[in-house]
Amino acid sequence: MGFIKDMKAGLTRNVTFLGVVSGLTDISSEMLYPIVPIFLTSVLGAPMQVVGLIEGVAEATASFVKILGGRLSDKAGRRKPFVIAGYSLSAISKPVLALAASWHFVLFSRFIDRVGKGLRTSARDALIAGSVDKEHWGKAFGFHRAMDTLGAALGPLAALAMLHYMGPAKPDYRFIFMAAFIPALLGVGVLVYFVREAAQAKASPGAPAPRQPMTADFKTFLALYAIFALGNSSDVFLIMKARDLGFTLTHIILAYTGYNLVYALLASPAGWLADRLGKVKTMVFGFAVFAMVYLGFALADKPWMIWVLFAFYGFYGAFNEGIAKAMVAHLSAGENRASAMGYFQGALGFLAFAASAMAGLLWDKVSPAAPFLVGAACALTCGAALTAWTRARKLSF
Repeated sequence: MGFIKDMKAGLTRNVTFLGVVSGLTDISSEMLYPIVPIFLTSVLGAPMQVVGLIEGVAEATASFVKILGGRLSDKAGRRKPFVIAGYSLSAISKPVLALAASWHFVLFSRFIDRVGKGLRTSARDALIAGSVDKEHWGKAFGFHRAMDTLGAALGPLAALAMLHYMGPAKPDYRFIFMAAFIPALLGVGVLVYFVREAAQAKASPGAPAPRQPMTADFKTFLALYAIFALGNSSDVFLIMKARDLGFTLTHIILAYTGYNLVYALLASPAGWLADRLGKVKTMVFGFAVFAMVYLGFALADKPWMIWVLFAFYGFYGAFNEGIAKAMVAHLSAGENRASAMGYFQGALGFLAFAASAMAGLLWDKVSPAAPFLVGAACALTCGAALTAWTRARKLSF
């Protein structure tokens, strides 16, 4: 009973309901993830280069707006209005997609969806940090990632079920786009009625000025984490490897769903461990798992290996992504935490673009194993560098 009570500690009203909102929104978004490229090419007749253009514009937009949204939230001293606006824009993008008569509509839909993601993400993460005591930040962000990832697992399954019901002869993609609007709208409703604005800490008279979001320690952490980010290319390359070994679209979606389920189950316990054992130590374990998985993808030559590797990939996500946000919370102050979250996540977005471009070149010019070998090396280097930095600075998180 004591363990269960300890696990629940820190999961405040805001943390819980923000997790529900993210889960519903990810059901909506991930319903469309495997469908939109097919819709673009088979229904609207767009070439693959247009598919790449749309995704490139979408992710670059999200990265830029995460930085802008964080700064605006800090300047306004409020979180919830930006979170509501962001989730609302993402919800509206679904019926816009259903009305698409050309690929330009899809580009516009993806643009407003990513503007919404960028606008809400930094403010939402600052709201989570402001809604719970710092000794529970790892658990709070871990729980949020668990709910988010659970939605990411359920979304593709919902799309597969609808496609199966429609039959392969004439799938109605526009119906799926409209269906995806329902969980997104429910998420906005939960946000409006159940999530409260977190009180902003006020400086006492004579207290030192708030730290700037880009402190020396924050810059060092971001620079070291960037080593890993440059090797962390898009999961599309994992999917391409699976296809090379004979996976069908259904097999790929099921394997990716398995990864998300493992991630969702482990993210909250991983955050709890990070609060007790140390966030850097826990992240380094995640980097080691990532390196093992990427090395496995480089060497895999049998389909069964892909199922196992996707499952272990969930360990990496659980022991890294939410905990990294908790680290950023520790390296920033309440008055500028949204800006710090925005700088961190925006930088990672741009680095992900560079990592994927480099991985594509390595795949074509060197070998399909090369991107995975580079990714494994970057993860191990980053883990070693973070360990050395925290020991040298005698930092404890």
